Amino acid sequence: MITINELRSKYIEFFKSKGHVEISGKSLIPENDPTVLFTTAGMHPLVPYLLGEPHPAGKRLTDYQKCIRTGDIDAVGDTSHLTFFEMLGNWSLGDYFKKEAITWSFEFLTSPQYLGIPVEKLSVTVFAGDESIPRDEESAAIWKSLGLPEDHIYFLPKEDNWWGPAGETGPCGPDTEMFVDTGKEPCGPECRPGCHCGKYFEIWNDVFMQYNKTAAGKYEPLAAPCVDTGMGIERTVAMLQGKDSVYDTEAFTPILALLGDMSGKQYGAERYGAKENDPEVDKSFRIVADHVRAATFILGDPKAVLPSNIGAGYVLRRLIRRAVRHGKKLGIEGVFLAKPAEVVIQNYQGAYPELVENRERILQELTREEEKFLETLQKGEKEFEKMLPNLLKNPQKIMSGRLAFKLYDTYGFPIELTEELAAENGLKVNREEFDEAYKKHQDLSRAGSEQVFKGGLADHSEISTRYHTATHLLHQALRTVLGEHVAQKGSNITAERVRFDFSHPSPMTKEEIARVEQIVNEQIQRDLPVTMEMMPLEDAKKAGAIALFGEKYEPIVKVYTIGDFSKEVCGGPHVTHTGELGKFKIIKEQSSSAGVRRIYAVLE
Repeated sequence: MITINELRSKYIEFFKSKGHVEISGKSLIPENDPTVLFTTAGMHPLVPYLLGEPHPAGKRLTDYQKCIRTGDIDAVGDTSHLTFFEMLGNWSLGDYFKKEAITWSFEFLTSPQYLGIPVEKLSVTVFAGDESIPRDEESAAIWKSLGLPEDHIYFLPKEDNWWGPAGETGPCGPDTEMFVDTGKEPCGPECRPGCHCGKYFEIWNDVFMQYNKTAAGKYEPLAAPCVDTGMGIERTVAMLQGKDSVYDTEAFTPILALLGDMSGKQYGAERYGAKENDPEVDKSFRIVADHVRAATFILGDPKAVLPSNIGAGYVLRRLIRRAVRHGKKLGIEGVFLAKPAEVVIQNYQGAYPELVENRERILQELTREEEKFLETLQKGEKEFEKMLPNLLKNPQKIMSGRLAFKLYDTYGFPIELTEELAAENGLKVNREEFDEAYKKHQDLSRAGSEQVFKGGLADHSEISTRYHTATHLLHQALRTVLGEHVAQKGSNITAERVRFDFSHPSPMTKEEIARVEQIVNEQIQRDLPVTMEMMPLEDAKKAGAIALFGEKYEPIVKVYTIGDFSKEVCGGPHVTHTGELGKFKIIKEQSSSAGVRRIYAVLE
């Protein structure tokens, strides 16, 4: 029976044997990418290289990447959804294409040396074509040549077998998805791979980025097509182990066992026919296990965010608070999240040593947020209980948004928890009314979301590239004016502005802000050349190149030099001359967190 550690190791070693270089997985907190709050897929950190930037490690890459997806937090609690997960991936950056990618996928899946899946259990889907792009006969022919029966190859439309572009324009192309027949009975005559009945399990996806979609909506062949693949570790291991759920694998069983000891309840009791069984018990077990695992990885990340009321910090706070509430539902009293977090750290310390390195921060922040929320929870739940008798008298079973807002405004009780409490009592919250009462807060949240989820390099490559280069000038200007203690702590770029976080103990004076702005604009006016050189990381540091806080670097790195002014280790992309940037203007300087300042700036 293959384990998570074995799958991770087998995959990496297989692709290294095919000439791939193993690269380090990146932070959960994306750098210079406004499209998402967290790294959402294995390909996410590689987008610049898929768009044409040269990678220091070459054209064949493989890695495992930690990921967070937050769009379905409310769905977590069933047997399949996860907030945190790991992705295995291999990439070709303008090197090999469909034949090699499909052949190697088939070999890894079916060879007894690796996963040993019987060929007869394997089915695949390929792109059926449309009015713009022809049917992917090439991929289908390759699968057939490998011995896959023709009736195991399905042609599906764009919504099933097409990737991208990430924005309105950019690289995109067909994909081929691989499925394992679980042996379950088909749900009907139309049952096929991609059906949600559970008969077919999707195990892998090979994306062939061979087109560029133009602003006119045309698909032009790429000069150097790429391959991007992805395999989810937890789901794959669950299938290979013959488990019905990811929660029955070693990713979760130690956490669930501990929660069982702490609560006096048994996970999985519903499947063993316990008379006292409540189906909600297992759900609470899964929510706590998933959320504490995700929170541990977020807090253990080198670029960790802390619980807050905005952005990624709000997601983290919500995960912690939801875990606490469901722990209470299991009967666990007091502060408890540090204990299952210790299990997560121990479970993953081999693959992710940063969890051990940041253990103290993980446990302290979990405990601090938990204590804070327990106070909030007690007050808010008491108030809800006071409201409940009158709420139940309402024949429409609707809780007014006004009352829900009162719980939030007076007691800091999250709307999501109010909705959960209401649902448990057969009530529905008038969310529209709540949003109206909460308009100022909601507007701020919405503005932040719009900045986070719109654009990105794929949508605004020109302006994003300009702003990215401007951060290098800003970074060096801050070090010149404030001192060499200044280090970048994060940044975020949209089409409208750049946000730059840096270490500094006190607010900047008006004079300091003006001087920094002046220095940046002087370098722009000088029209300095921007050059790139690849070199060993140690050589880069010796040459005076600045490296970003918390970043994992490969042995060979790209160093961008801006004239005689700036030298940084960076993945790119950048303009060729600073004269392309326009006028730089700082519009705000404020605190970000203890010892960290934040600048907002624009290019005019």
